[in-house]
Amino acid sequence: MIHILYIEDENEIGSWVTKDLKERGYDVTWLKSGENAEEYLATVDIAILDIMLPGLDGFSIGKRMKREIQNFPILMLSARTAVEDKIEGLSFADDYLTKPFHPDELAARIDVLLRRFQKNDDILEIQHLKIYTKDLRIIDKNKEEEIQLTGKQYYLFQYFIRHLNQILTKEQLYEGVWGESYIEGDKTLMVHIRYLREKIEENPGKPIIIETIRGIGYRVKQ
Repeated sequence: MIHILYIEDENEIGSWVTKDLKERGYDVTWLKSGENAEEYLATVDIAILDIMLPGLDGFSIGKRMKREIQNFPILMLSARTAVEDKIEGLSFADDYLTKPFHPDELAARIDVLLRRFQKNDDILEIQHLKIYTKDLRIIDKNKEEEIQLTGKQYYLFQYFIRHLNQILTKEQLYEGVWGESYIEGDKTLMVHIRYLREKIEENPGKPIIIETIRGIGYRVKQ
């Protein structure tokens, strides 16, 4: 499921946009300010930002996000229609939609951005793996064989690929894959990572694809 970070401080518009996007099948996190917004980057696929916000404005938030992850889609959604605002927004963001707008247009623009950014990553090569990201087919280049994953292994590896090169905490991984809060001491994640390593690593005892970041979590690095 595509996860959208939506930052909008107006209750009325925030409520109906969130409701509409959820009805279209998106997972939406709606924030009313951009405080600590960068913390959500590891778990979302796209950000929709208003400009006029309490504290940091949307321009500042968007620029910070792009510094964190350059290849991350951002859509500015604002009542500010001045050319100067659009130019500033498009200097870092990937699209700019002015209010009022039709929900079908917003959905269409989201779809275009997601497809645009996905096209850049249709095929990934990590160590001995060739990964087709659209359907997450994994080929072992050395054996010239496809690696078959079970359901949870699939979703777990997909989550790593969606957040390539990022250090992910146990909490982020558990919440992102299982959709529940992580309970300290729960071995579920560790067991699934062990089984996943047995499928994709050449030497599961010395993994180089799924790295353990001691004291923090895990990372898949290209």
